[in-house]
Amino acid sequence: MPPWNPITGHLYFCYKITARLPKDAHPNYLPHLVRRELPELGPNFYLDTWPFGPQILVVASTKTLYQISQEHSLPKHPGLRYFLYPIAEGLDLVTMEGHLWKTWRSRFNPGFSASYLMTLARGIVDETEQFCRRLQELAEGQKLFRMKDLTDNLTVDIIGRVVMNAQLGSQVHRNPLVDGLRMQVKWCTFGADNNPFKRYNPLRPLVHWYNSRRMNNYVTRVIESRFAELMSADCGSEIANNSIIDLVLTAYLPAKASKDLPQLDTTFKRFTVNQIKLFLFSGHDTTSSTVCYIFYILATKLRVSAQIRAEHDAVFGKNLSRTASLITATPHLLNQLPYTVAVIKEVLRMFPAVSGTRIGEPGFEVVDEAGQHFPTQDLLIWDVVQGIQRDPIYWKNPDDFIPERWLVAPGHPLHPVKGAYRPFSHGPRNCIGQELAMMEMKVILVLTARQFDIVLGYTDLDEAKKKKEIRTVNGERGYQVQRAQPQGDLPCYVTKS
Repeated sequence: MPPWNPITGHLYFCYKITARLPKDAHPNYLPHLVRRELPELGPNFYLDTWPFGPQILVVASTKTLYQISQEHSLPKHPGLRYFLYPIAEGLDLVTMEGHLWKTWRSRFNPGFSASYLMTLARGIVDETEQFCRRLQELAEGQKLFRMKDLTDNLTVDIIGRVVMNAQLGSQVHRNPLVDGLRMQVKWCTFGADNNPFKRYNPLRPLVHWYNSRRMNNYVTRVIESRFAELMSADCGSEIANNSIIDLVLTAYLPAKASKDLPQLDTTFKRFTVNQIKLFLFSGHDTTSSTVCYIFYILATKLRVSAQIRAEHDAVFGKNLSRTASLITATPHLLNQLPYTVAVIKEVLRMFPAVSGTRIGEPGFEVVDEAGQHFPTQDLLIWDVVQGIQRDPIYWKNPDDFIPERWLVAPGHPLHPVKGAYRPFSHGPRNCIGQELAMMEMKVILVLTARQFDIVLGYTDLDEAKKKKEIRTVNGERGYQVQRAQPQGDLPCYVTKS
């Protein structure tokens, strides 16, 4: 482990590392920088952050990550459950375990399959066209704006359409479900805040109760409405194929001959409502941050932007007015975009939206490539995606944006090492929404990359603040902060191409 002090543990060492970073840089940078400071340390090591944090085992090698996620899937850390409870009441696919998790994962898996999502392309296209109209307005106004605000609204509207067949309309007006969700997230905590006023804020339970009520009422109305339509529809009608919840409800319904249920089972409805809230939160926020980084790359890597546009011209033609209708009519055209997919994957490699935290178990040890054993009992196991995806052991020129690494044949120096790419995790607990996220990002790129040019506004922002402080990480001005989005929520201008 790193140099340890009997009084400060690793706190002072970590302070020296983080002092080189901007004050708002994401904590996920820490293990990665520790490795670069002490390359002999190896990718797996302990961090003692007592009394301000838990005892941590950082896990960032292909072998040890396989052990905790696939060979023996460790349970999620209680802090994650604490954070998500006000959103999903503990009834969500992220934190549920055992038979309960298997039951609900199997119910939602068909809806998130690539083949089924292709049938929902129209909704994704419709919401992205509204996003394009908003960009058009901003291009005409030539004002500095924060891209994350727009992509948040876009992706939550897409999730609403795909999961519930609900037009939330967040891109054009306020929505009570979205407002409740966002307020709820602001008041969520992992239960380990150093500030006691924040940690034990007496208003938090009241705020959580109010927002939960708003969200539950909204989602319940949508589910009951869809249930009523399905109950009255003929078997196999178009109504039963409009969203993921339709698919789940159709599987839940008894045989047509027995369709006489007066209402949904209360337990089924409660679990379904909470899964949907979880999808809305986790699905829209992570994809929104990644879309911002795609625009960041297109603004800073003109060669990449030119190649993406050339690929889109080749697949969809140069008549941009026909692109949306082509995707809607023939969504499988999205599978003919190898360079676009390579760019998305490289963005996810360099700027992963999540990392994982699990809890160690008595008697369970991880064993690294050198045969060293790491006991895990009662430790926070930190699955550091940022660390492994920028580790020079696994990646050639890890800090360089090289989409071609996803296009070369096995055996090529750039070809990814198996198990080193983990933006959606691996194993049975991998991200259920990864196919949807990839499809969303392809549609967004196809409909925007040739229409608009993004110009970063960091220079104007920095000059306005006139502060002399560290403003880059790994040479990137758009370093990751808070929930892994670009610093400043990607301030930029947009112009028509």
